Amino acid sequence: MRNLRIYSIDKKIPKKKLHYFVKLILEDLKLSLSSLELNFIKSDKIREINKQYLSHDYSTDIITFNYSNNKNRIDGEIFISVDDATENAAKYKVSYLEEIGRLIVHGVLHLIGFDDLTPGERKKMKNQENRLIKKYKFILLR
Repeated sequence: MRNLRIYSIDKKIPKKKLHYFVKLILEDLKLSLSSLELNFIKSDKIREINKQYLSHDYSTDIITFNYSNNKNRIDGEIFISVDDATENAAKYKVSYLEEIGRLIVHGVLHLIGFDDLTPGERKKMKNQENRLIKKYKFILLR
C-alpha cells in the first residue's frame, strides 16, 4: 500500500501483514489514504512524546496525530508502545499481534474523529474496534 510507512524497533512486527490489514480496515471504513506512519517504539519514547506534545508524564499504549481536515482521508501518525502492547496482550489474554491490530484500529478511528473521553464515546469506539478486529484479525494471526 502506497503512502503507508511502518517503522519498528520490534523485529516481530510483520510489516507485510500490517500493510494488508490497514488496507482492509481503510476499505471497510471507506477511507482514502494520503499518508500514514505507524511507529512501533519503546515505552520510554512514547512517554517523551506524551510529555512533549500532550503534557502527560506517563507511558501510554498509543498516541495519534491527525494532520487532515477531512474525516474521509487519512493523513497522520500513530505511535504504539510495544511494551504497553505486550502488557495489554497479557492483561486481556490476547495475542501480541491481535493487540497490535486493535491499537492500529483504535488509532485509525481517532484519525477519523472517534474519541474515547466519555462513556458514550468510548462505547461507540469500542463497538467499532471489536467489529473490525473480529472481521480482520485473521490477517495478523495466520
